[in-house]
Amino acid sequence: MTKDEAIDIVRDAGFGFFATVEGDQPRVRPMMPYLSDDGELLLALLGRSRTIAQIKSNPNVEICFVDRKMWYCRISGKAIISDDISKKQLVFENVPMLRQYFAGPEDPNYYLAVVTIKSMEAMTPHSRLPEEISLV
Repeated sequence: MTKDEAIDIVRDAGFGFFATVEGDQPRVRPMMPYLSDDGELLLALLGRSRTIAQIKSNPNVEICFVDRKMWYCRISGKAIISDDISKKQLVFENVPMLRQYFAGPEDPNYYLAVVTIKSMEAMTPHSRLPEEISLV
């Protein structure tokens, strides 16, 4: 599978299941991240979200996307909480459902997690094993 095919899975799925760690317990929730052209996953978070403290405590995260054909792509990386207004604007413009939660990119309740991708793997129902996807 190519990098472009894996990216298509992410974009087609829309929602992914985002995992953080709290203590020794994984915490998973559905999220609608934006995959930037720079290869970062950008996730909008509410200021009261427990996800913020979990990322600050342990930045190792993973997100799994499954598309309509049952192809999946798993992305592992390191997350940070960012105040980058241009990235917040990018997510706000490209994820329309955020308008029900935030007044705009400068909303004080709008936090942004930026995930630097470390590895990707993907699999189709016809594959026997997941494939590592080259990020280069």
